[in-house]
Amino acid sequence: MLAGYAVYVEDSRGRRFPEPKHAYRNDFQRDRDRVIHARAFRRLEAKTQVFTRRYSDHFRNRLTHTIEVSQITRTIAGALGLNVDLAEALALVHDIGHPPFGHAGEKALDAAMRAQGLFFDHNLHALRIVEDFEQRYAAFHGLNLTFEVREGIIKHSRDYDAVEHPELAEYLLDQRPPLEAQLIDLTDEIGYDTADLDDGYEAHLLTLDQIRSGVPVFDRFFREVEQIYPDVPDKLKFNETVRRVLNQFADDLISNTQTRVEKAEIKDLSDVRRHRERLAAFSVEVDMERRQIKEFLYGNLYYSPSLAGEKEDAERIVTELFAFWMENPSALPSSYREKAEQESLPRVICDYIAGMTDHYIIAQYEQRCGS
Repeated sequence: MLAGYAVYVEDSRGRRFPEPKHAYRNDFQRDRDRVIHARAFRRLEAKTQVFTRRYSDHFRNRLTHTIEVSQITRTIAGALGLNVDLAEALALVHDIGHPPFGHAGEKALDAAMRAQGLFFDHNLHALRIVEDFEQRYAAFHGLNLTFEVREGIIKHSRDYDAVEHPELAEYLLDQRPPLEAQLIDLTDEIGYDTADLDDGYEAHLLTLDQIRSGVPVFDRFFREVEQIYPDVPDKLKFNETVRRVLNQFADDLISNTQTRVEKAEIKDLSDVRRHRERLAAFSVEVDMERRQIKEFLYGNLYYSPSLAGEKEDAERIVTELFAFWMENPSALPSSYREKAEQESLPRVICDYIAGMTDHYIIAQYEQRCGS
């Protein structure tokens, strides 16, 4: 049973291009399936999350991270009485606009665009992917997703200003997104905070003592695990601790969001949209623990000297390839040369680079700019 404030699929604003109803899948289930079958979704498998495969094949990439976020989102959405199909579709599509090389690649691509008076935003790029770049249907460009999924792509992690982004006017920028979309940025953080602790420990870039001293919530649960399993190896104690941290964050997001909904007397979706702020949130105490993990990861993992060389390589590859195609647009594939006749050359180059996997952009760099 859905809560009164959930998004009901029968109330969807529909698709840009009307389609007949499917015999046994609702529209949000079809959107989920369209995302899963998209080329851009498959390419996430070869895009860096934090670690490249130089470290290990066991670490998360963009695709496995997305799958983990989808699982967390389904669980929390279901507990809150939200539309699980819509929430799952949004979780699966939330990272589809990211370029190669993780945040280093995104930083370099945005810098290259800003030098041209433009910018790169992975949410806006994701919308371009599902609206235009994916070519799977004879009747229309893109995936023809429902309004609610397209809105969630734009609004799940930030609010866009209607004056700065008139092209997004149809997405109700003066209103809050549904709770299904509000969850995504928070479940994303639950996923990567705990996963990055795990991968950092597995990569021997973070030590157990270092994590315990720098992350109070981890230390608290680790001491609890030691009492229950005193004789198991440290790695298993670590796993049990990370699982408890993840459960704490998920449980808190469910209970605190439910409390906020009840306190605000939210009855239906229009109440969610009109509320003065987003309703999905951690409690003050758990949000502080979340920030502590994030600060720890930035201070000890993301900017680790061990990863610095790879980040520098990533930024150099993106920057130099962008400059190469700006100077040599004839070297672009024919489809992108054709696009450059209707759109600005920097935007077309940006689209091309953003769609690349790590290994493809490295191959392009070696071919165009030398090793």
